[in-house]
Amino acid sequence: MERLRPWLPWMLAALLGTLLGAGAYTADYAEGLAYLSNDPAACANCHVMDDAYDSWLKSSHHAAATCNDCHVPHTFPEKYMAKARNGWNHSRAFTAQDFPEPIRITPANLDDLQHNCIHCHATLVSEIAGHAEVGRGEARCSACHPNVGHMAWL
Repeated sequence: MERLRPWLPWMLAALLGTLLGAGAYTADYAEGLAYLSNDPAACANCHVMDDAYDSWLKSSHHAAATCNDCHVPHTFPEKYMAKARNGWNHSRAFTAQDFPEPIRITPANLDDLQHNCIHCHATLVSEIAGHAEVGRGEARCSACHPNVGHMAWL
């Protein structure tokens, strides 16, 4: 047992180096730093997002909002926590190939979307946003306005 002890730090260092190297290569290959930007093209880095990106280009929000404006919180650190959560979920789902096509919005992102709709259109929706159904999550902007940011498949 004593003979293995001098090798243990070297084995752990090699394992850690391999994991860090594979992670860095994967992040570089997947253009991981692009996801920290507000560039909508980064969201279309995966083919599964092509329809969402193309429909956003044709939407009424194209000139006014990016993907992040609608789909992630606007505050720090919540914005980057949501981006990290989405990145992990997308990476896992794309690797395992167990996601629906067309891709669907998650409940957490739907909550962010609702909050951001109300935030950007506060003056317009102030009377509606106070209704109990909105507070309980039973009324969503996207239910009545499904084509605003994308086509109706959302």
